[in-house]
Amino acid sequence: MTTLQNTSTYTLAGRPIKRLGYGAMQLAGPGVFGPPKDRDAALNVLREAISLGVDHIDTSDFYGPHITNQLIKEALHPYPNDLLIVTKIGARRGDDASWLPAFSAEDLTKAVHDNLRNLGLDVLDVVNLRFMFDVHGPAEGPVEEPLTALAELQRQGLVRHIGLSNVTPKQVTEGRKIAEIVCVQNQYNLAHRDDDALIDDLARDGIAYVPFFPLGGFSPLQSSTLSSVAQRLGATPMQVALAWLLQRAPNIMLIPGTSSAAHLRENLSAGQLHLSAEVIAELNGIAG
Repeated sequence: MTTLQNTSTYTLAGRPIKRLGYGAMQLAGPGVFGPPKDRDAALNVLREAISLGVDHIDTSDFYGPHITNQLIKEALHPYPNDLLIVTKIGARRGDDASWLPAFSAEDLTKAVHDNLRNLGLDVLDVVNLRFMFDVHGPAEGPVEEPLTALAELQRQGLVRHIGLSNVTPKQVTEGRKIAEIVCVQNQYNLAHRDDDALIDDLARDGIAYVPFFPLGGFSPLQSSTLSSVAQRLGATPMQVALAWLLQRAPNIMLIPGTSSAAHLRENLSAGQLHLSAEVIAELNGIAG
């Protein structure tokens, strides 16, 4: 049976957290909107994650909206003492399932309270502020006003730690002048490596980097090199892609998502897969 007992850890929110966690986004319906097709299966995946040793769940109240947080609460509340729940704010969903910016002070305050209510918490461990200057990726824009508003919610005791999501290196630098930043969450994987330098800079300062879409997201990774390596190692391409991330830098923490218990176990098994220097060099060529 897959377990995470021997998985390496990294400090997040002031405590050691296993580097393989779970992202709850796929528990909502198609397009991360509406309820899941199989509610019982969604609840089972969450309980299975905890039973296998996961101590880091990533979520947001705009998944659904509200759906994933409500599922997490139903499946796991009261929460294990060692469970770190990381959520994010800065967006809202339109009636047509669109993703819309929502980072005025009023928006952020409402989002924090929505997360608290739907998760059944009095304080949020980590809140990532997601910037939406471009829905599809980081884009320059001012961070001071929304981050100051989130820091005020932290001062009020509603938020313990702050992270940033969908940000440029410049925005990370600016953000760290306003508040202590414990993690950065951007898109990064074998084929999408724009943040190589940022990851190394954050590692030097002891800040976690949490890649979203570690397996490609809505467009899953497809590479003949990746498939060939996986076949030689007796693993799946996705396990190899996750193992590569774990070996890329010590501050990378993974939150692969799935609505399948079997797929969850497959993802978590990636922590036991060691890639040789030769294999890593081969995989590094995928990004061109």
